[in-house]
Amino acid sequence: MKIILLGPPGAGKGTQAAMLMDKFSIPQISTGDMLRAAVRNQSPMGTKAKEFMDAGGLVPDEVVVGIVRERLQLDDCHNGFILDGFPRTVAQADALKEVLAELDQNLDCVVSLEVDTEALVERLTGRRSCSSCGRGFHVKYDPPAADGTCLACGGTLLQRDDDQEETIRNRMQVYHEQTAPLEDYYREQGLLQVVNGMQDMKAVQQSILTLLQGC
Repeated sequence: MKIILLGPPGAGKGTQAAMLMDKFSIPQISTGDMLRAAVRNQSPMGTKAKEFMDAGGLVPDEVVVGIVRERLQLDDCHNGFILDGFPRTVAQADALKEVLAELDQNLDCVVSLEVDTEALVERLTGRRSCSSCGRGFHVKYDPPAADGTCLACGGTLLQRDDDQEETIRNRMQVYHEQTAPLEDYYREQGLLQVVNGMQDMKAVQQSILTLLQGC
């Protein structure tokens, strides 16, 4: 099963990708996670990407496409994969089509999660992560200790630079201007399936699984 998950930042793509990974025994390929790792390691690619990520913009195609091409050639992708956060533009979608053709592979389904913008802002501005153990929290939905520290290790919690409200709203604008057209792109190819991401997590999961049965 070769799947793309579309949706604005905070729509729950990572959560649903993890479920699909367990269900189909295929890897989740999150370009966001890979890029953030490069930033933490202060690699040349990470340094270049950080400027765009902090501003809520899109990382240049040549960086992202190169990461994805290398990843899809690994052995664990032979039986399928879940692309989470890529492609983000029609140009990237065209590049992905070329990469898959080189690898003699085809997409099975593109799932788009639709979520209200204000709900997304609330989700993202409330996210926190422990600076010591890395555990994630949400100030409203999965709160830390009463004193604002990590429940697991007592560490200090941090808010990512790209979870600031101004940056988030910029990311939403970028998404709707540059990424939302991907729905039309994949709809024309008969690959697009739309899911209401405002449902609770389990309902979203079931909706996705039901749609995938027909792919």
